[in-house]
Amino acid sequence: MKIAIGYEFIYDLPQPTPMLLTVHVHHSRVSDLVVPDYLITSPSVPVSGYRDLFGNWVSRIVAPAGQIRLSTRAVINDTGLPDPVHGAAMQHAVQDLPEETLVFLLGSRYCETDRLSEVAWRLFEGTPMGWARVQAICDFVHRHITFGYEHARPTKTAWEVFQERAGVCRDFAHLAVAFCRCMNIPARYCTGYLGDIGVPLSDAPMDFSGWFEAFLGGHWHVFDARFNTPRIGRVLMARGRDAADVAIATTFGPNLLSSFKVLADELPPGPG
Repeated sequence: MKIAIGYEFIYDLPQPTPMLLTVHVHHSRVSDLVVPDYLITSPSVPVSGYRDLFGNWVSRIVAPAGQIRLSTRAVINDTGLPDPVHGAAMQHAVQDLPEETLVFLLGSRYCETDRLSEVAWRLFEGTPMGWARVQAICDFVHRHITFGYEHARPTKTAWEVFQERAGVCRDFAHLAVAFCRCMNIPARYCTGYLGDIGVPLSDAPMDFSGWFEAFLGGHWHVFDARFNTPRIGRVLMARGRDAADVAIATTFGPNLLSSFKVLADELPPGPG
């Protein structure tokens, strides 16, 4: 299948403002792009880019004072299959983990493993190790948290999500990531597009989605504690320790985000 993806952000800025933008399809999916996801700025400004520590592509601009529109419209090929399930994937002993996964065992800005470790072991010590344990974590988080955009705030941590029992998709992911790390399972935060494909259409405004990956059986596997079911049409943009590493936009100065739109729709079948 083909999926139309894109975004439009409009910022009002009182002064020239440097910005970092993590808004590109992840390099692992670039070969699937039919129409590239070029960053378009209006007014036009120079755009440069770099790979961050996690391999994500980040664009740099200096937005002029006034209003700037940032947008893209792209098309990507997708298998049309739901997220794969590998129920037999085993959990590695910490001493057997590849070095590059170890950073994803550590506490981070939004995932306080020190505060949640005792809770995690109390809840999940009796669950089977491996895929079943990660699924048990997703089941708990899915049941424990009430979803609602009114519960969102940029400073909310996994510990606060656990205490408040409410949040948005990134909060579901942060709590699940923290629990996995507490149980010695490397877990990393992911952000990207996830439209209502293969599920009933939602009345809520379209947004980017947050999920996570856990390292089991020598591979990283997708889990989604918010929806807690395999989904179709997931398009990865960036990965990191938590949302602090993959912020869509980081602005170095005062600003007002006056408009925010995201698109992720299945296209009807057609030639080619």
